[in-house]
Amino acid sequence: MRVQGSEIVVRTLLEQDVKVVFGFPGATVIDIYDALLAHEDEIRHVLVAHEQGAAHAADGYARATGSVGVCIATSGPGSTNLVTGIAAAFMDSIPVVVITGNVSTSQIGTDSFQELDITGVTLPITKHNYFVEDVDELADTIRDAFRLACSGRRGPVLVDIAKDVQQELGLYEPMPKVSPDEPRPILQDQLEAAAAYINACHRPMVYFGGGIKAAEAERELLELAERIDAPIACSLMGISSIPSNHPRFLGMEGMHGHYAATTAMRNADCIVALGCRFNDRAIGDRLAFAVGAHIVHVDLDGSEISKTTSDDVGIVGDVKRAILGLLPLLDQADHRGWRALVREMRRDEEAQTDTRDGLTPRAAMLALNAHKGPDDLVVTDVGQHQMWAAQYLTFGHPRAFITNGGLGAMGFGLPAAIGASLATGCRAILVVGDGGFGMSLHELATAVSEQVPVTILVMNNGVLGMVRQWQSLFYHKRFSGTTLRGHRRTDFVAVARGFGAQAERVGSCEELERALVAAANAHGPYVIDCAIDEDELVLPMLAPGGSLADIIVEVGE
Repeated sequence: MRVQGSEIVVRTLLEQDVKVVFGFPGATVIDIYDALLAHEDEIRHVLVAHEQGAAHAADGYARATGSVGVCIATSGPGSTNLVTGIAAAFMDSIPVVVITGNVSTSQIGTDSFQELDITGVTLPITKHNYFVEDVDELADTIRDAFRLACSGRRGPVLVDIAKDVQQELGLYEPMPKVSPDEPRPILQDQLEAAAAYINACHRPMVYFGGGIKAAEAERELLELAERIDAPIACSLMGISSIPSNHPRFLGMEGMHGHYAATTAMRNADCIVALGCRFNDRAIGDRLAFAVGAHIVHVDLDGSEISKTTSDDVGIVGDVKRAILGLLPLLDQADHRGWRALVREMRRDEEAQTDTRDGLTPRAAMLALNAHKGPDDLVVTDVGQHQMWAAQYLTFGHPRAFITNGGLGAMGFGLPAAIGASLATGCRAILVVGDGGFGMSLHELATAVSEQVPVTILVMNNGVLGMVRQWQSLFYHKRFSGTTLRGHRRTDFVAVARGFGAQAERVGSCEELERALVAAANAHGPYVIDCAIDEDELVLPMLAPGGSLADIIVEVGE
């Protein structure tokens, strides 16, 4: 059958089982929006306040479900406003399909109003992108975008559609939902080489990242750790993949990771790395990392093997399949001496616990832990609060912790929380700093309009905390551009109420406890402006460029 191009877009989205899209209309997507109106009972369109919010919301939707998130924007500024969100998804391997409009094909290259080569702009931050100038290729192009987004190492794909293509009649035949490409087979000689190193070691460590979530390999990961008698640590992106209370789990490792996790990684003689990329925040000085240890690295993306570390064995392929292939080759180990050392590391970490009275960051996170429900999702923005959440919050099921790792984009939190909540139907709890909240608080309009059940805990210290922490520790307390209090007098409670949200300010543990109860019983968004001291630090910490041996556990080291 032949239908209008804009109708092809919507019907193809329905083929892919898309239930929600996030976007902001404009001249070059007005035809797509007209088609969406005709299908409003089948696809829910969420009107965001800013296109960057659409990209982050689609990202949050994908992180919460594992499905492909979808966002839509018009040409020119609409499409460029998506760039930060696309880059955030790209660096964390999140499947998102981005649909943009462009000027008509006859106007391409004429510098017409809002014309922009968005495919050229986004080439480095997408798995692939397309410019569609033939309506008969439109449906297959969108299908291919979905296939690519969720195949192999996942990531964003952009489809830019000329306005006249949306208006023309084109060929459309219904097709089944696309399936991801089959992963490449695991090579047996790689598995055998990996098993030889693991069987010969005495201090194994299992380290994993977001690839475990993508592969849904949580159970296999735990079976591997039991088989080789190893402690487990994760990157920021791996948090919530396995229960936080698992006896082998040491928590997050790296620059602001748990002391026991980072110390165990430094002392291991064999690191089994699963679905992670060993970035600088995880390993510090890469030349000083894992000296004397063997590294077995499993990843879907072959370019990650030995990119930052000297891997002894690189297994390229699906993590779950790789673990299942490894298990029959591994001996049942008993490393009781290593277990005893790890217990000592845990005791050292416990001795460093911040037990101060009052509304400290740890106290705030423990209160949040006590009041979040079993199905609640925790979303963070980027900064000190993000690390406190990663250090102190606990999780019982996968995809319960959503955060932006690789790009570190402030402003991610609120729109991502909206997307995650709408994706799952569960309450989202956003932990955000006052700096990051200021970057996207306009999306309160979206949260209120859609009545999204999101509790927003603003860790308000009146400063840009993480940068200020670096200035405090490494720049002789020269606080340039990081002090907000005094320069800005934004009343977040008044602003939130102005958007139609419920809000209150707290300054003590008792007030926070009462506010969390009220927020849990509220309908729609609830903002808690939580005052903390500007001099609070995130510890432990690795100095920039330092090795894991240089971990700072208290100020003055």
